[in-house]
Amino acid sequence: MPGLDASGQLFLGIMSGTSADGVDAVALDLSATVPKLCGRHYQPFAPELRARILALQAASANELHEAALVSNELSRLYASSALSALKDARRQASEVRAIGCHGQTVRHRPDLGYTLQLVNGALLAELTGITVVCDFRSRDIAAGGQGAPLVPAFHAAMFSSPRTHRVIVNIGGIANLTDLPGNDAVRGFDTGPGNVLLDAWSEKHLGLPHDEDGRWARAGRVLPDLLRRLLAHGYFAHTPPKSTGRDEFNLRWLESHLSGGEKPQDVQATLLELTAATIAAAVTEHCRGAAEIYACGGGVHNSALMESLRRAMPGVVVDTTEMLGIAPDWVEACAFAWLARRALEGAPGNLPSVTGARAPRVLGAIHRA
Repeated sequence: MPGLDASGQLFLGIMSGTSADGVDAVALDLSATVPKLCGRHYQPFAPELRARILALQAASANELHEAALVSNELSRLYASSALSALKDARRQASEVRAIGCHGQTVRHRPDLGYTLQLVNGALLAELTGITVVCDFRSRDIAAGGQGAPLVPAFHAAMFSSPRTHRVIVNIGGIANLTDLPGNDAVRGFDTGPGNVLLDAWSEKHLGLPHDEDGRWARAGRVLPDLLRRLLAHGYFAHTPPKSTGRDEFNLRWLESHLSGGEKPQDVQATLLELTAATIAAAVTEHCRGAAEIYACGGGVHNSALMESLRRAMPGVVVDTTEMLGIAPDWVEACAFAWLARRALEGAPGNLPSVTGARAPRVLGAIHRA
């Protein structure tokens, strides 16, 4: 690897996703063919910070000022989370080559040529004394791509099998998949809502950030008419490459499809079915012949959702990435540690077959320590 020797292969990865629940941070040793996850740390967002992040999903007064303040607060949290993961690994900051930090997405509009992830990379570098790579999505969008999903390149490097057609499904706020057909081209795209609507509906009616293990959804029944109305969203009919976010799938959109007489638990059951059905439909239509599905992200902890996905994919193995060597909670953070190394190597981090970019591009802005 040009410019990097085996002794400088410790990277930190930081991810806070569309669910806006907290920060995942990992210390990843990339000196061998198989990465070693040395340390990890999860830090939930304080309720006030989460509310400020969610408020920035829509236009508001003085939002540029607020976005700058939230970026700084997030960067302080990212710094403490990164150093906690490093402590868990029993390693020193001087051993780390770089931090790959995704930042917190508050707008994603590739159709208008931009995406916005909140992070102050310069501040994060100052606070940690470590080189920071961030703003991974913008270069891909500038090259005509969707800027998302970016983790398929990592999935392909870590999880591909020349003998088995696999699909990796990340069920975060938005669900996305990576098609790994063995020796054929890798593809990937966002399938639609993952946990974002489930969490928003739970917070509205239960006052809880999520429906623990899908228990509330189990108490309801799927409403076929509502499910049909939700599935009529044009996004599901678009052909890849494609990506989406809270800009399209949010509480306001959901409520515009309700008649007003639905039981809240029935709506939750329907939203769970929406997530499972759209993932299954995407695999069936675009990943024909897939024999195995491995899931990661927060959705794997919702047993009702995983059961629904298994019912929708008879004859296909449905499990988690734990079976492939990386615990499902840490895959995305590991991906951004890996993408940071790609940036320092001057190697492309995107897959044009996934994002639709004109060509491979080196991703990320680098803030040297």
